Amino acid sequence: MNQQYPSKLLERAINEFTKLPGVGRKTALRFVLHLLRQDIDSVESFGNSLIQLKNDIKYCQICHNISDTDVCQICSNPNRDSSIVCVVENIRDVMIIESTQQFRGLYHVLGGVISPMDGIGPNNIKINSLIERVNNNEIKEVILALSTTMEGDTTNFFIYRKLESANIKISTLSRGVSIGDELEYTDEITLGRSIVNRTQFNGQI
Repeated sequence: MNQQYPSKLLERAINEFTKLPGVGRKTALRFVLHLLRQDIDSVESFGNSLIQLKNDIKYCQICHNISDTDVCQICSNPNRDSSIVCVVENIRDVMIIESTQQFRGLYHVLGGVISPMDGIGPNNIKINSLIERVNNNEIKEVILALSTTMEGDTTNFFIYRKLESANIKISTLSRGVSIGDELEYTDEITLGRSIVNRTQFNGQI
């Protein structure tokens, strides 16, 4: 039985919130009622921040991380080690690894992993720009920090094959991150140790 709401405007706002991941109708109702209790300036600030985010956010020209400028703060930081590039699936993984404070190199955000079942092939993610970075810069090591799922391992293998002729070290997270785990659900200490104790990638799935 569908929930009945006293206002079509209320229902419309609830429907929009339920489009967010992990937000059910009860949580959406709580959000909307909370906003209704706020003054108009607060609600306008909330809405405008989302509109500005969508309109003005940039993607780093080097690593594809989100940024306020054409080159992100990590890539433009002279104190980072530009000879090491950590390859991750998404922007959230960058933030997770940064929270460990155990990595001082640069990143490369693929924007996904190879998944034939979902129609995602190598050309649908940022692999080609990674190959260009390695070929055109003095990069000594590429760390494959993708989730230890079948899709992540398939992507690792594909990247390895593309880079194996380059004179660089290719490593992966140590198995402190369990097989089948996504980085999002790995605690900071375990992930930090997995980065520090990374191992040579053996080119196998």
